[in-house]
Amino acid sequence: MNTHLPSVVAPLCTQDATRIDDTRIGAVRPLITPALLQEWLPVPALALALVESSRRAISRVLQGADDRLVVVVGPCSIHDHAQAIAYAKQLKAQADALQDDLLVVMRVYFEKPRTTVGWKGYINDPHLDGSFAINEGLEMARRLLLDILAVGLPVGTEFLDLLSPQFISDLVSWGAIGARTTESQSHRQLASGLSCPVGFKNGTDGGVKVATDAIQAASAVHAFMGMTKMGQAAVFETRGNADCHVILRGGKAPNYSAADVAASCALLKAAGLREQVMVDVSHANSSKQHRRQIEVAADVAAQISAGESRIMGVMIESHLQEGRQDIVPGTPLLPGVSVTDACISMPQTLPVLQGLAQAVRARRTTDLVGRFAGGR
Repeated sequence: MNTHLPSVVAPLCTQDATRIDDTRIGAVRPLITPALLQEWLPVPALALALVESSRRAISRVLQGADDRLVVVVGPCSIHDHAQAIAYAKQLKAQADALQDDLLVVMRVYFEKPRTTVGWKGYINDPHLDGSFAINEGLEMARRLLLDILAVGLPVGTEFLDLLSPQFISDLVSWGAIGARTTESQSHRQLASGLSCPVGFKNGTDGGVKVATDAIQAASAVHAFMGMTKMGQAAVFETRGNADCHVILRGGKAPNYSAADVAASCALLKAAGLREQVMVDVSHANSSKQHRRQIEVAADVAAQISAGESRIMGVMIESHLQEGRQDIVPGTPLLPGVSVTDACISMPQTLPVLQGLAQAVRARRTTDLVGRFAGGR
């Protein structure tokens, strides 16, 4: 007989944990479910076909079956629906004209990583006033993606938040993991389950190995906790993503030169990965000077013209008008000007795109001459 059992059962009660739980949470608000948003804003057949075909086309570039250059171009961040559509329509005309040489994807970034604090993006604060109408932001973001797809352009975005992809990733043809999150295991796991090709940026210090490690991790299978389309917590088991690549965005110094491309590809080869990089002509590669993107793109184009086949893509920050502006309460924003990083204008962007297309054509000629010489 166990004499240590209590003779009296304590009454059931609810323990007060308010002194130790959620002590720094100011409010908890309801979140719309991805399934409900997708029911409100479903994917039309033409948009579905465009997402599917453009993902396949980008994959073919990564696999070496398509020699076009993937060009992810658009505003640093989206803050206005009408201006984004105006930009998309102008970009679409160029994408069609250069489609034999360039695979153009519009950059549609909704979430902004901040070094300290600042506006976090269209999803988090769609009214740019600190109201944080996130449910509304998710709806506005999905509606914009559908409207850009209706223009006929595939879209690319950065996956920063770990839950937001459930609301919009079915509409995304190419995704990026930023320099601040490339080292994050959670983002590598996310990438392993995404249905689109994914680019990992090098670290903020310029280190490329962190990105090669990320590609290896994302290509593997993972199990992690997440949220289903119905808004329920679940364990997700991924199959791995074979369509990942490195994005060179600079660090303590630019890393877009021929020597930098060669060094990065040597790291990739040592890791047993495909020797291919995308070059971000903005950020540290342009020393945060938006007009220098034009100069950097010209250098990259010269490498491509000379036969460099390991450069598979380019990223450009571009808007309707050049420069940037601050969000000042009570002051109207200038139309078509970025509210985050400074961008080049659409008139400045067009010759950059044309130069890159010409470089691709020159690379084909160089490649043909090389094959002919090698076969003699």
